Amino acid sequence: MPIYALGERTPTIHPDAFVHPDAVVIGDVRLGADSSVWPGAVLRGDYGTVIVGERTSIQDGTVVHAVAEFPTVIGSDCVVGHLAHLEGCVIEDGALVGSGSIVLHLATVHSGATVAAGAVVRNRTDVPERALAVGVPATVREGASDVELIRHSAELYVNNARRYREELRRL
Repeated sequence: MPIYALGERTPTIHPDAFVHPDAVVIGDVRLGADSSVWPGAVLRGDYGTVIVGERTSIQDGTVVHAVAEFPTVIGSDCVVGHLAHLEGCVIEDGALVGSGSIVLHLATVHSGATVAAGAVVRNRTDVPERALAVGVPATVREGASDVELIRHSAELYVNNARRYREELRRL
């Protein structure tokens, strides 16, 4: 499994987290209990810190990076969809970042909010609680997020990571 220290910057991965053998974790990356990092995802804490809470999924092909000035913080019970790009932003607990979306420096996606698939959340954008950010650049629709869907999706990935930890084998 490609997990690397870079100088003094070393990943901290909870023993109950799941990192797929084809994911890459480099440097100051902190991964909480029951979180999962899926094939092709790259979490790179070479210049800054990447923090992922508990029960959060970082799905296939996602890139999470941080710069020295702006850590990337992803809370607990979050879902980060396939091929997303997160850099120098804050994703609060219980939020969903859709597949192929981008969330950039100093943006905040608050609890229960959703970034729609393919949306681009620009620098310093604030996505309020339970809002939906959609489009390029993203516009915000208040109260349009589906919090139950986020909870269900987060739970599904916690269970899937347990299954992979027990059943995955290379052929």
